[in-house]
Formats: sequence, C-alpha cells, structure tokens
Amino acid sequence: MPFWAGAFISGVVAVVYAQLFAWAEQGTHYIYTQVGWLFFILTPVCFVLSYWMVSRYAPFARGSGIPQVSAAIELSNPRYYYRVRSLVSFRIIIVKIISSLIVVFSGGVIGREGPTIQISASIFKKINDLLPSWYPKISKQNMIVTGAAAGLAAAFNTPLGGIVFAIEELTKTHFSFFKSALLTGVIIAGLTALMLLGPYLYLGYPVVEGISYYAFFAVIPLAIVTGLAGAGMGQSILYIFKRKEKIKKKSHHILYIVICALLIASLGYFIDPSVFGSGKNIMITTLFTTQKHLEWYVPILRVIGPIITFSTGVPGGIFAPSLSAGAAIGAVFAEMFHLSSNETNLAILCGMTGCLTSITRSPFTSSILVLEMTNTHNVIFYIMFVALVSNLIANTISKHSFYDQLKVNYLIEIQKNQVPQTTIEKRRITPDTTPSDPADPPS
Repeated sequence: MPFWAGAFISGVVAVVYAQLFAWAEQGTHYIYTQVGWLFFILTPVCFVLSYWMVSRYAPFARGSGIPQVSAAIELSNPRYYYRVRSLVSFRIIIVKIISSLIVVFSGGVIGREGPTIQISASIFKKINDLLPSWYPKISKQNMIVTGAAAGLAAAFNTPLGGIVFAIEELTKTHFSFFKSALLTGVIIAGLTALMLLGPYLYLGYPVVEGISYYAFFAVIPLAIVTGLAGAGMGQSILYIFKRKEKIKKKSHHILYIVICALLIASLGYFIDPSVFGSGKNIMITTLFTTQKHLEWYVPILRVIGPIITFSTGVPGGIFAPSLSAGAAIGAVFAEMFHLSSNETNLAILCGMTGCLTSITRSPFTSSILVLEMTNTHNVIFYIMFVALVSNLIANTISKHSFYDQLKVNYLIEIQKNQVPQTTIEKRRITPDTTPSDPADPPS
C-alpha cells in the first residue's frame, strides 16, 4: 500500500507540474512576442529570486535533482539516514516546483524531468517516514529508488525508461532488491498520468519509414559530435562549479547570477528565442512539421544555454535541454547531408539519443526513453548504435558521468554542512552500535 499511495500521488503531482511548466513556457513566448526587452529585467530578477529561495529554504533543491537522489540512495542506511532529509523531503518538493517554474518563466534553459524525479523520490520518502511503528518494515532505499523511477515514468510516460533508468543509473548492481516494488511504482504512477492526460507520447509519432543506407553515413559523425557536445556541456558546468567554489562573498554569487541571466536574455532577444526554455518546441517542430531547417547556430545556443543556466545553481533538469540540443544538431546534420524528410527525423532522434547518453552515460536508458517517447522501434538499430558510439566518445573526455561527479560533490557537501542530529535521532541511531536494517540491501 505505501508504494501504491506514493505512485498515485507522484503521478498526480507529475501531471500538475508538467501543466504548470508548459504554462510557464507559454508565458515566456508571450512576453517575447509582446515586450521582448522585458527579459533584461525579468530574467535577472527571476534567477536571483529562485537562487534566494533555494539558498534560504532548501539548498539541495538546486540543479537537476538526480544526483541528489543518487546520494540519498547511498545514504539510506540506519547510520546516515538522518542526512537524507536534506536531499529528499517535503520542503524540497515545494521549493523545487516553485523555483524551477520561476526560472523557466523567465527564459531559463531547464527541463522538468530531473526535478520530477527528485520530487517523486521525496514523496515516497515522506510516506515511508509517516508509516506507523507497527507497520511492516520497508527498505528506505527501496522507497527512494521506486519513487525516482516512478517520477521519470510519469514525467515522460515511459514505463520501461523508468525501470531501465533505475537499473542503469540508480541501483547499479542491486536491482534484485527492488524489482517488485519498482514495477509496482512505475506501473501505478504511469497509469495515474495516463488516466489524467489520456494516451499520449511525450513527443509524438514521427515518420521514419523508407530510410536509405546513405543515412547511416550521416549517423556516424552525428554520434561523434553529439558525444562531444553532451560530454563537453557536462564538463563545462562542472568546471564552472569548481571555479565558483573560490567565490566566498554572497554578493559575488548574486552578481554572477545576474550576469548569466543577462546573457540568456541577450542570446534570446538579439540572436534567437529558441535558446529559451526546455527546447521541447524545437523537437516538436523539426519532427512533426515541414519546418526542418534550423540555423547553424541553434545547436550552439542549445549547448551554451544549459551551461549558463545550470552554472548559476538554480533548480532545473538537464534531460530536456540535452535532448533539444541533440535534436538541433541532428536537424543541422540532416541538412548538411541533404537527407530526406523521413531521414531527417531519424537524424533528429539519433541526435537526441547521442546527446542524452553523453551527459548521463546511460546508453540503455537514453535509447529506451527516445524509443518510448516516439514509438519508433523500427529504427532501434540506429538509435542504439548512436548511444554506443556517443558513450564511447564521452568516456574519452571523462570516465565518470555528469550525475556521478555531482553526486560526489553533494555527498562531500552534506557531510561538511549537515546539522547535528537531534537528541531523538541520536537515541534512535547510535554510531557503530546500530544493527543493520534487514530490509536494506547491502551497500
């Protein structure tokens, strides 16, 4: 029952959050068409407001949310469970939703998928905390992993993607401990979203019939470029984070955020508004209309945009921005190689897969997500080939994924800054003498 309740609530929250996010992006478009110059005021104000909310009320609500969930899973044992509340909690849910909506409304280049994963994991964790003492003991790791998978499934309407994500990114070798609860959580969260929104795909049904062998020669360099682009995006963000650690004054952090916000506003106002938001509109337009053409600089904007936005520390996901960057690269490549309309769709799907893989280093998750979002199983060979190649290319730049490196940073930070346990917690969790939780899998 706790898993069912958590999955149902996660599905409802994911649907509401998705609708609010869509309205915020529509608001961005409306402001651009009516009073575009307003972004030079709106974007800095909203970025600083979001940063203040996160810093003041929930510091670990910043960024994507996936590294925080991974860290929470690692800390979910009796000795360190008191630290998990900083990473997944009810406060995280509220701050994450409000602050990310503020950012995307002002043109911030973020997605909602990473936040949905952290929100859903927080819901499951809260339900686990509320269980009465007489209720059968449930693994804390089990609840958080299931919540994360259910969140991804509800966000993208991709149940297989949610399961594979949990196996490949979250649980690694411990899938056998989570499989029953994981399937239950994913199915119920997905059905809840389906019940509220009806049958839908995150993107739609692109036409990819009649692909010639010539298209394969475009896919090979596309896989290499998206591997470099995604890995470069992640490493750039991490490099900026490392440099920002030397900034001690809060006023200097605020100044940096204002400068980044003005850069985003300038790129959107003076060059192309496609830099704003998650980039889902780029994927929809290039896949499902005859407007396949994108200017050569759009992929550059879609790579630079997330770097600028994420480096400020505001909350938001990197799934959708990396997918849109890959879609833009695929569309430009298709035009360079003079591909047909259907082959252009294939190049866009492969670009999305390659860019997401090089960020997450999860080729199976990326492939399954793109396949489920578009129902294009007839080109699975091309998509998995690109995932493999882009993953190999990304590994030459860094052996560890963007999420793994952030998770290590969060674990170090929470160890340094964790508020001491309360007297009650100390009684409940005594170092070195606490027996292992039989419901928890071995670390």
